[in-house]
Amino acid sequence: MTGHRVISRQEWLDARLALLAKEKALTHQYDALVRERQQLPWQRVEKDYVFETPDGRQTLADLFGDKSQLLVYHFMFSPEAEQGCPSCSMTTDSLDGNAVHLTGRDVSLVLVSRAPMKKIAPFKKRMGWSLPWVSSNGSDFNYDFRVSFTEEEVDGNNYNFGTSRPYGQDMQGLSAFFKDEDGTVYHTWSTYGRGPESLMAVYALLDMAPKGRDEDALPWPMAWVKHHDGYETAKPAHACCAH
Repeated sequence: MTGHRVISRQEWLDARLALLAKEKALTHQYDALVRERQQLPWQRVEKDYVFETPDGRQTLADLFGDKSQLLVYHFMFSPEAEQGCPSCSMTTDSLDGNAVHLTGRDVSLVLVSRAPMKKIAPFKKRMGWSLPWVSSNGSDFNYDFRVSFTEEEVDGNNYNFGTSRPYGQDMQGLSAFFKDEDGTVYHTWSTYGRGPESLMAVYALLDMAPKGRDEDALPWPMAWVKHHDGYETAKPAHACCAH
């Protein structure tokens, strides 16, 4: 037995309707939070950030393409690492399929990491992703947007707007930007820590499963996460991944 109560159909329906009322209230609260987010004041981006891309060096303004809005997912992939972060990879599995839909709403989506393109390109190919991914290596971008830290900064509350310590020199997050008609770029919003969690469709699905995330006994919550080609049931997406 699971330990859960087993009740009649009518009792279950009554309990479900009570929970539905709370779910609707949470949805309305979220809608109000989104409206408040969109009313935040903006910060003009003064630095001329330059990125290494498959098409050569590009500025932050260039990453918008022909869109006026840009979402940057700060993907954890340091210059020293041999592959991208498994948790960020799980997030990108969801983002990759949504990028084309975002373009239909005047939004570009780009991954940014400190790793050089010579490391990013083969890992992106291995994962089978198509969304743009560029390198901020050599610029202050990651440090200014507080997703990369010096060795000294790792020891302090320097992550998530000074509310927590980074557990490494590279962390994850999401930043939003707007570009007006004269090309001026504004930073409108950023989120870190569990803020970008909603990007991971896997967690949304697990939250609907009977056992939920079931992570309490793990060394840390995401200890179970692997690259999508690392699970026993996974099949290589490309011939280059076969062994």
